[in-house]
Amino acid sequence: THPIFPWQIKPKNITRLCHTKGIFTVNGKFPGPRVITREGDRLVVKVVNRVPNNISIHWHGVRQLRSGWADGPSYITQCPIQIGHSYVYNFTITGQRGTLFWHAHISWLRATVYGPLIILPRRNESYPFVKPYKEVPILFGEWFNADPEAVINQSLQTGGGPNVSDAYTFNGLPGPLYNCSAKGI
Repeated sequence: THPIFPWQIKPKNITRLCHTKGIFTVNGKFPGPRVITREGDRLVVKVVNRVPNNISIHWHGVRQLRSGWADGPSYITQCPIQIGHSYVYNFTITGQRGTLFWHAHISWLRATVYGPLIILPRRNESYPFVKPYKEVPILFGEWFNADPEAVINQSLQTGGGPNVSDAYTFNGLPGPLYNCSAKGI
């Protein structure tokens, strides 16, 4: 048997840049949970959609060999997970190791629904380089005080580029040069 990662896509209030707003998260975490697996392992993630938007999860950079239905792009390789429904992503990591990431793959929900995917070598196999002393995933992102869905919708209506984000983030936190970046974390 393979462990099943239980994920609930649900809203949570988060404060950044002195601004509190509701965002979508996985299990209430922003960024989302770290997935650690091994080359050759089967990854099984049950996603339950508890937000008022359809959603899917994309495993960015994972070679979906004979498992294209688990790739995640909405309306391309799968129908999105409807409100109140669930979907089980079930695929094997084949011929890959390293640090990738996963993210929502519909509209701009990926602005808050994302996290690291760490693929370790098979057991009793080594890295193709000296084993790191420590691994610290760093996820770069953007923070919008506005609703990211509203930002992209406005852009699509006007034909112009989307508004620039209010901050760049490291592991979900704005850098130290933004006003209020140290408050409400």
